[in-house]
Amino acid sequence: MEWAAISQRIWDDKYRFRDVSGAADADLDATWQRVARALAASERDPELWAGRFHEALRDFKFLPAGRVIAGAGTGRTVTLFNCFVMGAISDDMSGIFENLREAALTMQQGGGIGHDFSTLRPHGAQVKGVGANASGPLSFMDVWDAMCRTIMSAGSRRGAMMATLRCDHPDIEAFVDAKRDPNRLRMFNLSVLVTDAFMKAVKEDADWDLAFGGKVCRTVKARALWERIMRATYDVAEPGVIFIDRVNRRNNLYYCESIHATNPCGEQPLPPYGACLLGSINLAALVKDPFTSHAKLDGEALERLVPLAVRMLDNVIDVSRFPLAQQEREAKAKRRIGLGVTGLADALIFCGVRYGSPQAETLAREWLGAVQRLSYLASADIAAEKGSFPLYDRARYLAGETAKALPEDVRSAIGRYGIRNALLNSIAPSGTISLLANNVSSGIEPVFAFSFVRHVLQPDGSKRDEPVEDYAMRVWRSLKGSEPPPAEIFVDAQTLTPADHLAMQAAAQDYVDSSISKTINLPRDISFEAFKSVYEEAYAAGCKGCTTYRPNEVTGAVLEAEPAEPKAVSLVPAPREAGIVYIAQPLDRPEELPGRTYKIKWPGSDHAIYITINDVVQDSRRRPFEIFINSKNMEHYAWTVALTRMISAVFRRGGDVSFVVEELKAVFDPRGGQWMEGRYVPSLLAAIGGVIERHLVEIGFLAPADQPRIAEATEQRLRLAVGARDGDGGGSVVASNLRQCPNCGAASLTHQEGCDVCLNCGYSRCG
Repeated sequence: MEWAAISQRIWDDKYRFRDVSGAADADLDATWQRVARALAASERDPELWAGRFHEALRDFKFLPAGRVIAGAGTGRTVTLFNCFVMGAISDDMSGIFENLREAALTMQQGGGIGHDFSTLRPHGAQVKGVGANASGPLSFMDVWDAMCRTIMSAGSRRGAMMATLRCDHPDIEAFVDAKRDPNRLRMFNLSVLVTDAFMKAVKEDADWDLAFGGKVCRTVKARALWERIMRATYDVAEPGVIFIDRVNRRNNLYYCESIHATNPCGEQPLPPYGACLLGSINLAALVKDPFTSHAKLDGEALERLVPLAVRMLDNVIDVSRFPLAQQEREAKAKRRIGLGVTGLADALIFCGVRYGSPQAETLAREWLGAVQRLSYLASADIAAEKGSFPLYDRARYLAGETAKALPEDVRSAIGRYGIRNALLNSIAPSGTISLLANNVSSGIEPVFAFSFVRHVLQPDGSKRDEPVEDYAMRVWRSLKGSEPPPAEIFVDAQTLTPADHLAMQAAAQDYVDSSISKTINLPRDISFEAFKSVYEEAYAAGCKGCTTYRPNEVTGAVLEAEPAEPKAVSLVPAPREAGIVYIAQPLDRPEELPGRTYKIKWPGSDHAIYITINDVVQDSRRRPFEIFINSKNMEHYAWTVALTRMISAVFRRGGDVSFVVEELKAVFDPRGGQWMEGRYVPSLLAAIGGVIERHLVEIGFLAPADQPRIAEATEQRLRLAVGARDGDGGGSVVASNLRQCPNCGAASLTHQEGCDVCLNCGYSRCG
């Protein structure tokens, strides 16, 4: 079947190597040759193994993670590892910023990072020796967030970070609610480390201590905290939940490490400085006779493929660069790899099996059980040849909970030869490499949609939309022509129940020694109680974590299902009493636009500000289209440019834009406002909001009765504050000398003896 156009574009944009002279991989096969040679370089017979590795890569049978495909054999200073968990953050300023430096260096080489912030003392805790109070882990997470945005600005790839916090940390409630602010911690995924003791306390509605450093700070009801976690996840899709005791208990390395964090997508729980190295067996490429009664996974092909995949990933550990020496030591001491699968849903469709059905669970267990067994046998064979990982302890390793559940022939091989890799299996999201492979279904996820629009981030920050069709659907059409596909097996993420998702995740978890990146898609109208039960059932089913996505107003989605019938959308807003019409795409700019320019002279500034608002005319009606804010005062340059671009973008989207006026007029300057034309204006931004309001009224977009009443409320607040002070017997207070206090918000800040002093709360700041 022809290689899909979007897959070719993914290869050309992300994985095709080009050197400084402009020479490039001639075609996809040249890319596979490059990767195969690079990963065979550490073998005694590189040519022999390069040929075998190349065969495994051909036809997308084995898909190393994107960083391996893009970086192997290029000579670039990049890591071939996907993600890292950084070192434990020590609870002191030098340790915090040393960890930040290490995180920046890791991200610079292309690695995503995970952090546990539970080691940082809570907000308000005393910092001995400096006489100050701690700002808490969330304030330092803001610093990491800013760092990630800065590193991201050097390239088009979105920075990836995971932040975890223990369920008994005193700042857990603030952590849970952090993503409710749509502008905060956008570079982070957040997950709560949930213990078995906490889940027991939730079940019993018991008290739950929030403590740090052995000291209980306060006590809450466990069930109330769980409800808060669930409510935040229901509303804004975060935080996720990691059942951390289960993670550590089932870890093959339980005897020599403790895990407190995961990589950004959650499929690799890792110790400090741990690294994850990923690759996927493409199950969809291994199904023989698709859409026939004889369709089945080719077991012999799987037996040939898995040992090659394990060997390739093991070799990556030896040929990759590492951002930090600690990461290299950790990786080589344990030789962790994460071999998983992709294309599971498409493989089920080829076999005529509905995702989430009992038959699908059975096949998932059969297929993933085979991958696990073959992985461990291959690693034992490599250990016989090259030696076990350095921290291997035969008795303790085989006594582990996961090792006890392995087939007897696997345990026997490990006992005889040892094992090369401490952990072997993980199921990653594999979204982009699955797109590369003709858009097979990703990981163990169901097909998102059989046709959809993908929003692709561009280097300039814009997004490009691309239509995509699922691989199984393309195979059906190539074999069956126009015959309608059977609806009972062509099911997508939009039609599946939460139980379908959980059944597949639980079936897979039994054969994965690390963890699984799996999102349970839920409908917007699911009840909160039903939503909450998904997490409780995931815990009961033995999963190591749970992540859901329910459409909400704060988060977006990378994928968007294509509507069956495009609907025409009016570009002209309807009258206010008839409701608001929102447009999906920005309006195009005509060559000429009518507009007006307004002048603001802000007291205390030497230069005026000029505001130009242009309108678009449609059906003899005017609506605001763009705004320009200019001044000779360069102090205002950055924020006026930002405001110009943001407000213009809002205007061009259409709908009821009067909220712009309301938001601007509600801004209070902590340094105080000014009296203008007999009216108190709390900030320069509020003055600009007043100009926009005036313009909207003049062009008929707003009726005078629709004007936001911010100014009147501000004046009333000021009168109350001044009146209160005048009645205290302290003499008259001149209103124009009062500013808003940054501590209490009252318009009661004066300047006395070189200091700002609040007459309301006593706040002071000198200098």
